[in-house]
Amino acid sequence: MSVYVFSRTLRRRDHPEVTIVADKLEETLAALRVKSGKDTWLFGGGSLFRSVLEAGLVDTVEVAVRPVLLGGGIPLLPPPAKQANLKLIAHEVSKAGIVALRYAVQ
Repeated sequence: MSVYVFSRTLRRRDHPEVTIVADKLEETLAALRVKSGKDTWLFGGGSLFRSVLEAGLVDTVEVAVRPVLLGGGIPLLPPPAKQANLKLIAHEVSKAGIVALRYAVQ
């Protein structure tokens, strides 16, 4: 598995086990999409997700809902985010009560 980290602060020399990308996010992800192999997973902040969603580089969105009430947090899509049309394609409920939802981006 290849690991890419999108960061403007991390340095390649400090993390030789991963590929650090400081710019050209859309170009890098577009190149990864045409490579043969498995899916590309994105874990990170809402701003990064919003950027790739708006660039049309997201096919599927998976959201895990955990039974914890918070008074605040990091939004999935921070403003200004465009509305994305999603279609529920799968769901799963774990024994711990976590609900995993999988959506196709329309």
